[in-house]
Amino acid sequence: METEKHSALEIVFRSLKHNNFRLFFAGQSVSLIGTWIQRIAISWLVYKLTNSVFLLGVVGFCDQISTFLLSPLSGVLTDRWNRYHILITTQFLAAIQALILVYIYFYGNINIWHIIILSIFLGSINAFDIPARHSLLLEMIEKKEDLGNAIALNSSMFNAARLLGPSIAGILIATTGEGVCFIINALSYIVIVTSLLKMNIAPRIINKKTTHVFTELKEGFSYAFSFRPLKNIILLFALVGLMGMPYSVLLPAFAKEILHGSSDTYGFLMGASGLGALAGALYLASKNSIRGLWKIIPSSTSIFGIGLILFSFSRSFLLSMVLMILIGFGMMLQMASSNTILQTIVEDDKRGRVLSIYIMALMGTVPFGSLLAGGTAKYFGVPLTLSIGGITCVLGALIFAKKLPELRDTVHKFANL
Repeated sequence: METEKHSALEIVFRSLKHNNFRLFFAGQSVSLIGTWIQRIAISWLVYKLTNSVFLLGVVGFCDQISTFLLSPLSGVLTDRWNRYHILITTQFLAAIQALILVYIYFYGNINIWHIIILSIFLGSINAFDIPARHSLLLEMIEKKEDLGNAIALNSSMFNAARLLGPSIAGILIATTGEGVCFIINALSYIVIVTSLLKMNIAPRIINKKTTHVFTELKEGFSYAFSFRPLKNIILLFALVGLMGMPYSVLLPAFAKEILHGSSDTYGFLMGASGLGALAGALYLASKNSIRGLWKIIPSSTSIFGIGLILFSFSRSFLLSMVLMILIGFGMMLQMASSNTILQTIVEDDKRGRVLSIYIMALMGTVPFGSLLAGGTAKYFGVPLTLSIGGITCVLGALIFAKKLPELRDTVHKFANL
């Protein structure tokens, strides 16, 4: 029995045997907790300053729109430049953004416009950070067969932070105010930058490009949307980003107006979503291969959508917590399984561009979804808005499931999987 447990743990955490990934995992774990603490504090501060669900949507839009606009360009540059150097640069810039937020909060008269500008700045940083970070995973892992496990553990790290960060933020906001949350996030960047500087990554051989940036950009889009498996994964991801993911921007209003709670209620709801997502990521990490991941994409999207529908009808804090776990579980299974399949079947010289399109599908649709959700919630209420989003996600999953046999046959034919 002890041997079986040891073997199971070795399977789940096998990519941590790679030193570079282990350093990245440790540093990013701390930094992401700080990121989630700041994210929750900003959302609560916006709602406290404005008491407006629409402005919650506006801030969500501003946080993502620059990522959407810059992602295609960042994907081309990620394929052209040293991804490790890009990642170090983005972490330094994100730390500067956090310090500016601390300064304005304590020494200025912070208002909604400060938050909007800083959200746009951070979104621009993330446009370069996210594709570089995901693409760099392949360079951190010496054995390609461990890549899927590394992606799953990377997702579990993100969601462990999403479990801890909001819960910590809810308590800190209630006891000390939002400013302490901003300080903690600024300090967390010390850990991730130190970890990155300790890594020893062999420089990737990059062929000098003579083609124009926009030619490569066009090539990336053509490659992603002419290969039907890639196209359908990206389109489903975009639909979920538009109609499902914006649930998070409405949670402060749901916690306060529907559940009659406070900042800690909001924090615990987000933490419950993180717990479900962590469970989903660890489940994927336990898989030895990508077999079965195709079926997980539509089924997990359905779980996510059904969870949103049921959550919209809940008026109980405990039931809402349970449903948020379900929502987080479905969301993470869909995201991580899609990411793993994409990274497995895509050609390496186009990896940055395809990942940037994949990220753009989420980051590009979420801001518009945030505006749509904020506007819909203003006129029709938060519960109905959440329910509509969940129904749309379920319909998208059914359409994807219908196409699944054809997509898998295409992958087997052209990618030998």
